[in-house]
Amino acid sequence: MIINRLDNVEINLENGHKYALRDIKNGENVIKYGNSIGHAVCDIKKGEHIHSHNMKTNLSGNLEYVYEPDFTPIEKVDTDKTFMGYVRKNGDVGIRNEVWIINTVGCVNKISKRLADLTGVKHFEHPFGCSQLGDDQKITQLILKGLINHPNAAAVLVLGLGCENNNIPVFKEVLGEYDEERVKFLNVQDVEDEIEEGVRIIEELKKYADTFKRQPVHVSKLKIGLKCGGSDGYSGISANPLVGSLSDKVISFGGSCVLSEVPEMFGAEHLLMKRCPTKELFDKTVALINNFKDYFTKHNQVIYENPSPGNKAGGITTLEEKSLGCVQKGGMSEVVDVLDYGDVLKKNGLSLLNGPGNDIVAITNLSAAGVHMILFTTGRGTPVGGPVPTIKVATNHNLAEKKKGWIDFDASPVLCGTTMDELTDRFLDYIISVASGEETANERNGYSEISIFKDGIVL
Repeated sequence: MIINRLDNVEINLENGHKYALRDIKNGENVIKYGNSIGHAVCDIKKGEHIHSHNMKTNLSGNLEYVYEPDFTPIEKVDTDKTFMGYVRKNGDVGIRNEVWIINTVGCVNKISKRLADLTGVKHFEHPFGCSQLGDDQKITQLILKGLINHPNAAAVLVLGLGCENNNIPVFKEVLGEYDEERVKFLNVQDVEDEIEEGVRIIEELKKYADTFKRQPVHVSKLKIGLKCGGSDGYSGISANPLVGSLSDKVISFGGSCVLSEVPEMFGAEHLLMKRCPTKELFDKTVALINNFKDYFTKHNQVIYENPSPGNKAGGITTLEEKSLGCVQKGGMSEVVDVLDYGDVLKKNGLSLLNGPGNDIVAITNLSAAGVHMILFTTGRGTPVGGPVPTIKVATNHNLAEKKKGWIDFDASPVLCGTTMDELTDRFLDYIISVASGEETANERNGYSEISIFKDGIVL
């Protein structure tokens, strides 16, 4: 399979690995997706396998970038497509009508689990909220605030201990205004029987949640997070382009998509920078990339310590190759905003979100930013799920067949003759069905968790 007429490699559809289309000299760039993915470290003959043994990355440290916009705006499309969502009192729209328990501190994790088991609501354990200082605590608070305000949660119990740094009075200052019917608080040190009191409050919140009913909502209200994990050699030719095509279509309808995983933009960031319509957005994108590189070097780590062992087993050799596949999830839409970690989605269109690629941290980050669901492409397979529906898109048919309990949608038909437009239409129908209530595999399995990015002092 030749991806681009400039490529000097082809992808073997049996294993996702690369093979030389022609002789490649020592030091010559290896081209895939029409871009360099590294250089040969020895002469490579036509037909030879190309991987870590004969190819290395070209990437190094921070780069200087020049603003050279080059994109075609996505044409807006009038559509009457709707999904069945929940319209909240403040005008926000959710695709689920759940009650969530959000802990201010890890000390109450097992209490929240007991309450969830007794009442059937969702809880999210995490080890943070105490013994943190400065910006490190603020990051925890911003992520928890984003989850509490998420429109998929009809109602929320904020569960605290009472003596933690992030105690409820302190956290309320960060949370700001809230609906007292929708959000209630419980410090477990303040009551004799925290389980009895917690159940009582949750039952009140469930009654409040029951006042909301599904109603038709225009597809322009959809907010979708874009994520990949356990990528393989097929990721950049099946699942990621499919998600990118879906992203462009949702954006053409007026919807919103969010691309994160900054370390997996390294080597492909120039493609995103070309799609910044203003110098201000370009500068923010440059800072997004270089600040994350600085985070690596501050901790004396190699910036390009990627791909993972699983990625390499699946055929990915260098970070450029991984990134050039990763950014395809963002389609071809222009960049409308650059968000910091803990920020909430503000604009319709494609936004870039600061944050790492770690699967659980990234899905938590996207959820706290306000996306309704996450499209998670994978070539190796993963059961992980976030606070919001986490749709697993298989890059290859073998995975889709082997892990039917994990996988929600199979992107492999584009490898076998199905057109991208046809599969995108099928995928959009599935996305709308999920937005209207169809459960994803992670929801059926009860796989839902969070983790928060940490880079600070713990006492």
